[in-house]
Amino acid sequence: MTIATPVKAGVSLDALLSARDNRAERQTGWLTHYRRTVISLTLVTPGVVKDSIRYRNTMGVALQACDQLLWQQRWRVLDRQVLWLPTGPEAMWCVNHDASEVKALSTLLEQTHPLGRLWDIDVICPQQGAIGRKALGREMRRCLLCDEPAHACSRSRQHSPEQVIACVEAMIDDWFARD
Repeated sequence: MTIATPVKAGVSLDALLSARDNRAERQTGWLTHYRRTVISLTLVTPGVVKDSIRYRNTMGVALQACDQLLWQQRWRVLDRQVLWLPTGPEAMWCVNHDASEVKALSTLLEQTHPLGRLWDIDVICPQQGAIGRKALGREMRRCLLCDEPAHACSRSRQHSPEQVIACVEAMIDDWFARD
């Protein structure tokens, strides 16, 4: 497999929407083929740049954390795929385990790992569809800059893109600069 050199260039809204549609098609294909829980991992990458060394390194940490969780739980992994795309890195796993428990532990991972807030781990059940935080009685994601619900801040454009990008980059830089 050839890995393209990351280019720090912006991507269009059309490209992002196409990537989301392609990801949904891959998820549906796996759900149909395996009839088991699918885990889909993407990054929270505000702004138009979705592929950079900084984001690739962050995805590497996320992949390691997710692989470790699956190994620690001894959940059987039926398939695993990682894509390094101009629209941002994506990964999927198919596991032979209950989707609700997978979502509960992946949400805990997002909440406890220092970079976890930058990971978007979706869990999809072949019978019930996407398992959300709400279904588990968990709080919605909070804003990176304030403690309001993330979707409300994003929708209202409470913070400038530059503020959000600076916060994300600082989180990543702090993680990689640690002793």
